Amino acid sequence: MMARVNLPLAHRSGVATAPRIVVKIGSSSLTTPDGSLDLPSLRHLVSVIAARRAQGQQVVLVSSGAIAAGITPLGLPGKPKDLATAQATASVGQGLLVARYTEAFARHGQRVGQVLLTAEDLIRRTNYANAQRALERLLTLGVVPIVNENDTVATDEIRFGDNDRLAALVSHLVRADALVLLTDVDGLYDGPPSRPGTRLIRSVTSPADLAGVEVTGRGSDIGTGGMVTKLDAASIATGSGIPVVLTSAGNVEPALAGEEVGTWFAVTGRRKSARRLWLAHAAQVRGRLHLDAGAARAVTDGKRSLLAAGIVGVDGEFEAGDAVELVGPDGLVARGLTAYGSAEIPEMMGKSSVQLRDDGSDAHPRAVVHRDDLAQVRPRRR
Repeated sequence: MMARVNLPLAHRSGVATAPRIVVKIGSSSLTTPDGSLDLPSLRHLVSVIAARRAQGQQVVLVSSGAIAAGITPLGLPGKPKDLATAQATASVGQGLLVARYTEAFARHGQRVGQVLLTAEDLIRRTNYANAQRALERLLTLGVVPIVNENDTVATDEIRFGDNDRLAALVSHLVRADALVLLTDVDGLYDGPPSRPGTRLIRSVTSPADLAGVEVTGRGSDIGTGGMVTKLDAASIATGSGIPVVLTSAGNVEPALAGEEVGTWFAVTGRRKSARRLWLAHAAQVRGRLHLDAGAARAVTDGKRSLLAAGIVGVDGEFEAGDAVELVGPDGLVARGLTAYGSAEIPEMMGKSSVQLRDDGSDAHPRAVVHRDDLAQVRPRRR
């Protein structure tokens, strides 16, 4: 987002002049209580996005709603509980959802393109590069990409889990200037919005601003996420240089016009390389290394490689080159690619490079996780 110079708050940056925006809308904002698509809401969203595009902005729309859209046509009583039925419902609903978007944007003389992603597409470098090129080309051709998780083929073992997190990763993928998260509440409150006395938080400039904030982990009966997933998404985006606006779908027009609505999340870090973002948020973790306090500080504050001397425990089974979590005495501190398998590390733990060389454990001792293969992470809210 570019500077929101028309607002009195200096920390605000606006979407009004941002050249590229990712907009995410959840299932609860696109469906009626019986699970069918809410066409008036969808068409209103499209009309606002179309107007912004007519003024020169590029927009990527990350849209939930495929499973919800398939519930009524299949005569299901509600959201499927098992994976196979959810996949089938998404297959039916995704076509209906994109057809409605195609029709709505066509009324404004604009075209859309469907982009379905799985977590695998951001785990494997080749897939990541292909997705990046495809989205970039769609935008340069003047097409609105409609992005969703490919629920038809995604499994419980490897999936984004919610479209909030997907939207944050897509924001990095397309080098967005802003991420707008649209939900069914008008912003982040310091407690349940229905409870008397709760306060809307207008801005979040650092993780410290969230201390004491009560959030729920569950979203609507139709959706998959709650406020927890939105805070996770905001953390991913702001930590890699992308500011975030969180507000209700009903506020989409003022939000995209740069007005002060909802909750503003200021940038907390620099834009990361695709590799470090992949390590921090998309890599499939195979195990866990437990570190002593000194090693945890070296990895975080010192930005050093992880050596065997600082490891006190190993969980899981993994091979050299797999992604692992690094956990210090106070919790998760980083993720990275290990140079050794889980069977090798126990014999190395606590030994210095000199000791490893002298006792023959490793003729050429390497860092267990090199600093170039490390990405610091914040523990996810529960």
